Amino acid sequence: MSLLALSNVATYYGTSHILFDVGLAVAPGEVVCLLGRNGAGKTTTMKTIMGLVRATRGSIVFAGNEIVGLAPYAIARLGVGYVPDERLIFPDLTVRENLEIARKPPAIAGIEPWTVARVYELFPALAPRDGNLGGYLSGGEQQMLTVGRTLMGNPSLLLLDEPVEGVAPLVVRHLGETIVALKRMGLTILMAEQNLVFARQISDRAYVIEKGRIRFSGTIAELEANHEVQQKYLMI
Repeated sequence: MSLLALSNVATYYGTSHILFDVGLAVAPGEVVCLLGRNGAGKTTTMKTIMGLVRATRGSIVFAGNEIVGLAPYAIARLGVGYVPDERLIFPDLTVRENLEIARKPPAIAGIEPWTVARVYELFPALAPRDGNLGGYLSGGEQQMLTVGRTLMGNPSLLLLDEPVEGVAPLVVRHLGETIVALKRMGLTILMAEQNLVFARQISDRAYVIEKGRIRFSGTIAELEANHEVQQKYLMI
């Protein structure tokens, strides 16, 4: 059974048709990657799931609830956490304040709640920055803070929109290890990414999107073996 399932989802920006009958599913405990070039529809898919962009057709079911038409805050309260590609930390708040402001109880009883201490265990580089303003962090540290802030909301599904874009290789490796650690904790993750090398190290399955349409779905091994899809839609 899927924790998240999209079926025949269409999305517009004004009169521009962006997503065409998108369908995908994420089972509990999976890491699934939505791969595609820039402008393929990855971010729009994420924003549509989160309710930041409204689906004009189709169904999005999360944990048994139809969420099309719900406000983003209502979707978040159901247990969906969203890490945008813009990061959007509060630059004038300290690292700790950025984390504390996002604290809310788990949507599902029995889940160990995230605390600032747990976030610092996951991202040790943030601990010495506890009192620093968010605007003075490096790009990699800001990305860690954005993920940590989202975890403070205790989601059961984490949406990651291009988490390694524009960060140093060392941070890329650490974020990959972090995603694997979160999976071991039981967190379900849907990640939008264009870096197949990164995605294949941490993902169970993949979807490839191009011009707002899903062009491939399968395991990472199946995608690695399909050179035609890689060359046609991922420019590899």
